[in-house]
Amino acid sequence: MWLKPEEVLLKNALKLWVTDRSNDFFLLQRRRGRGEPSSRITGLLVGALDTVLDSNARVTPFRILLQVPGSQISWVIASGAVIEEVNKHWDWLVHNLLHSLSVFENKDDAASFVRGKVKGLIAEEVRGRQAAQEEDPEKFREALRKFELHFGLPSSEKLVTYYSCCCWKGRVPRQGFLYLSINHMAFYSFLLGKEVKFVIPWAEVTGLERVSTALMTEAIRISTRQRQREFSMFLNLDEAFGVICQLADIALRRLLDSEGLELDRVLQQPARITKRVLEEQALRDYVLALFRLPRTEKLYEVASCAVWTPHARCHTAGTLYTTDNYLCFSSRDEGSCSLLVPLSEVLSIEKAESTSLLPNPVIVSIRTKKAFQLIELQDRDELVESTNCRLRAAQWKRSMFRRKSDTKRSVSSPAPYYTFYYDTGYSDEEEMEEQVLRNTINSEALMTAFSQNQPGTDGNKQKMELEKQQLWEDHFSEFGRGVHMFRTEKIQRLVAMGIPESLRGELWMTLSDASSELESHEGYYTSLVQKSMGHSSLATEEIERDLHRSLPDHPAFQNPTGIAALRRVLTAYAHRNPKIGYCQSMNILASVLLLYAKEEEAFWLLVAVCERMLPDYFNRRVIGAQVDQSVFEELIKERLSELAEQVPDLSTLSSVSLSWFLTLFLSVLPFSSAVCVVDCFFFQGIKAIFQLGLAVLEANAAQLSASTDDGQALMILTSFLDQVGSEELPSVPSPPPAAEERRCSDADAPAVGHINITHLINESYQKFGDLTVRQIERLRRLHRVQVLQAHEDTIRENTLRLVSADVSISPEDLSDIYDLFKTEHFVSLYWGDSSSAAAAETAAWKFSDSSRSFVERQYRVDRPQLKSLYGLLAPWPAGSSQHSDTLANRTFTLLDQDRHNLVTFKEFASWLDTLYCEDLNEKIRLLYRLHIPPALTESEDDASLKSPLLSTTRPLYVNLPSDGEAEVKDYQEQLKQMLQDLAKEKDVEKPLPLMNQREFIQFCKTLYGMFHGDPEENELFQAIATVTSLVLQIGEVGHRGQAPASEDQEEAGAPEQAADGRSGGSPAGEDEWTVSYAQILASLLTEQALVNFFEKPLDLSAKISQAKEQQYQQRAGLLTLQRGAR
Repeated sequence: MWLKPEEVLLKNALKLWVTDRSNDFFLLQRRRGRGEPSSRITGLLVGALDTVLDSNARVTPFRILLQVPGSQISWVIASGAVIEEVNKHWDWLVHNLLHSLSVFENKDDAASFVRGKVKGLIAEEVRGRQAAQEEDPEKFREALRKFELHFGLPSSEKLVTYYSCCCWKGRVPRQGFLYLSINHMAFYSFLLGKEVKFVIPWAEVTGLERVSTALMTEAIRISTRQRQREFSMFLNLDEAFGVICQLADIALRRLLDSEGLELDRVLQQPARITKRVLEEQALRDYVLALFRLPRTEKLYEVASCAVWTPHARCHTAGTLYTTDNYLCFSSRDEGSCSLLVPLSEVLSIEKAESTSLLPNPVIVSIRTKKAFQLIELQDRDELVESTNCRLRAAQWKRSMFRRKSDTKRSVSSPAPYYTFYYDTGYSDEEEMEEQVLRNTINSEALMTAFSQNQPGTDGNKQKMELEKQQLWEDHFSEFGRGVHMFRTEKIQRLVAMGIPESLRGELWMTLSDASSELESHEGYYTSLVQKSMGHSSLATEEIERDLHRSLPDHPAFQNPTGIAALRRVLTAYAHRNPKIGYCQSMNILASVLLLYAKEEEAFWLLVAVCERMLPDYFNRRVIGAQVDQSVFEELIKERLSELAEQVPDLSTLSSVSLSWFLTLFLSVLPFSSAVCVVDCFFFQGIKAIFQLGLAVLEANAAQLSASTDDGQALMILTSFLDQVGSEELPSVPSPPPAAEERRCSDADAPAVGHINITHLINESYQKFGDLTVRQIERLRRLHRVQVLQAHEDTIRENTLRLVSADVSISPEDLSDIYDLFKTEHFVSLYWGDSSSAAAAETAAWKFSDSSRSFVERQYRVDRPQLKSLYGLLAPWPAGSSQHSDTLANRTFTLLDQDRHNLVTFKEFASWLDTLYCEDLNEKIRLLYRLHIPPALTESEDDASLKSPLLSTTRPLYVNLPSDGEAEVKDYQEQLKQMLQDLAKEKDVEKPLPLMNQREFIQFCKTLYGMFHGDPEENELFQAIATVTSLVLQIGEVGHRGQAPASEDQEEAGAPEQAADGRSGGSPAGEDEWTVSYAQILASLLTEQALVNFFEKPLDLSAKISQAKEQQYQQRAGLLTLQRGAR
């Protein structure tokens, strides 16, 4: 099989390999001991060595090497277990590549060409194996059957893929299968009669990493909050680790922050996720990041080809990617040559005649009367046809949009489109002028009217500007101008020098392709400004507060014109994207954009930065920036290992660098230098910020290693960055007052000489330029898991701290209850009915008060979820499943105080605290409230509510002695005294409504059900029968209007008749049979068995442990039954 090229020394170590066939570029070798007489001692030694090695370290006996004539280094490009397989690869190389390599003058270029070709063959083989696997799903179907059998999860838990591997327990490996589904990873092993199986939800994964130990050559470590597990001996570890990272990342983004992070529409529908979808999505994410395309772009074709590059006078091999609105080309070496062609610029895509020198050519003609030639396109006909379909659709859409725009413009006022006025109602002329200024869109960049030149630098600066401008003009003539110009290493050097001010706005628009957005949305910004200005919101208030903090030293923002332009851009964007709205640091970025670009262009540049180039940076928790901080820490460990060893805690450097990423160094570098960094950012994206950050730390590595505290490290970096200047400004600009005070106050800070920003940028390219977009995206996926879980831990700690102050539950139990509550929320998102779980999730975000914190808005449960938790944690049985369901319904209605059909964790914890930790009075009070409105409703379908079990026309006595009448009088006297004592002991916060007979019957039913299975069951039944008889007598006395009963109720503080005609809100007449909470409580206190039952300590910890074991199985079974009933 073909292998990813790996370097080896040509000299055979220990003479382990023998060459059988060779030519100028390739060697076919076999392992010594293969095909030789067994008596050879060397062959026996090598065979023994191969036998004792484990399966991961064994070497295939045949291989093919790529060699460069005259060099001692070769590359393994193919291997095989049998000679026939390797001979097949050898023949392909000889017939397809060998004759082509003679045209290369540089033999290293020939070797690079072969390595690229082999990588292409590997990619084709991978796609072929995937297709074969999906076309023959019998094996996968068998794995799915075992997955459902072993773990008992619902059928809606979609299995994505599975791998054979070992799970390590200490030093003991367990061979089995790792199953990866949309919400979980599960492992099953059955060896020597011992079964091992476990399930890990992706929502519990806190870390993913590849590790190597003495026992495991390479393994995947999965970390959760409870433990770590290692898996090894994968047939394809790279593939397995990639799929695991993707599934964990998707699940956490979908479950933990579905509103805050951008997630592709396909991935928001778990049922549609397959292994092929994950691979396509990973490739799409890479292409979007590489070319910084809009997140809405869909990737269609991926084809290897070669593009004619006039500046190199040859065809450059690479890959063509086609999306909805773009043709994208990238050379095999990422960054050496790339091309971005918007379909809006394309006139035609045509096939040309194929020749031996130009196989399968395609000509792409653009509006600037230029054309691009692509050759060696596989499946050329299908690619051209599908691309032409999208081209025609884009052209039709563009023509329709222009027709509508022309119609609107023809009926509009003759005033310019960028000027409009509001009827403000002010009579004062100055007020009117200010209002007009606030709403007049600037048609020029602010730098044309406001410049910031230091004395004595005008001549040098103009000379430098003219020189750089001429270099760019020469570059345009050779490489093209506009979005579709070739982007090579030469433009990288020009950008590092700093883009001339006269071209800066144009090139920012070109390099970011904001120009295409502007062209396709003509008049959009004007309408946004018109809609947004005058509206007040939290975002506009924050914008107004920060307007005068944006580059306060620049003349443009000491003037109402600049302030008004910044207000319009920020307000329009907040109106366009309310999910982001306005975040701090956007004002600094927008102000710099306004200096060099027209106002409307600055708006589209801001859109490009916030929505494409820095995804997830500008949301309520700046997740994207924190993810990149975590990636930056990882890069420090990899690229600056000595510094990482000297500074074990890299969090300080990471926190210092947060502003570097959020403001693109604008807040820490002198302005002229910082703008050069922005130039690099628009050319290379976030990669430029990573590279420059590493270069800054490397330049200060010695001083940072010797620093003794965080403050000193901060001053070292601040002092260094303050001294970074540009070519045209050799003298360092005067720092802001705050920076001057910092420098003066830090006498220990070392003196730093002038550093040129161009040299610093070039140094970052040279030392860290091998950092690729693919590596950054892979690291982002890994570290996003850690960042999201860190936020989750913070939310958990804050929630538990707030709730623990109001309950008596131990911190350990409260933490476990939170886990159960959160798991129930997730379980419903995994497998629940979309009509309930999704509605609850939506309601939690959309119908909550916006002033509430994220902690209060995140985890809530709906009615079915609370029913499940009730069944798991309720301390007493309910007698029957039907009545238990009824009580759970009433509990939800009682706890849902806001009537949003959602219960918060705080309300749920308070309910459990009453049941397990409060005294008898509070427990009875809770039971009482469950049996009166609003918890008890008329719509409950219970026959006992319609036909009372007990009569009210006569008193009921249970096991009373023969002198019953005297005994009843004694009970009434005793009850009267107890009610008086209760009134003296405590003041009732708010009198509870009276309970009618219908409600009291339900109350008795609940009490009877609670005693089932109790060791004192008989005594409790006898006691409750006695209490029931007593309460019925009390209610009967009150119903007949007898004076003693009336006095009892008055002394008990019975509530006044409510406005609706019922005492305490009960839907009945004034003369209905009723009892009060105090009367029921006093009656229950007369029976010691009942008092003992309610005051008996309950083991909440044991109940929680039992609930953890049952939660998944209970919900899975319940959901399966619900689906079967439909």
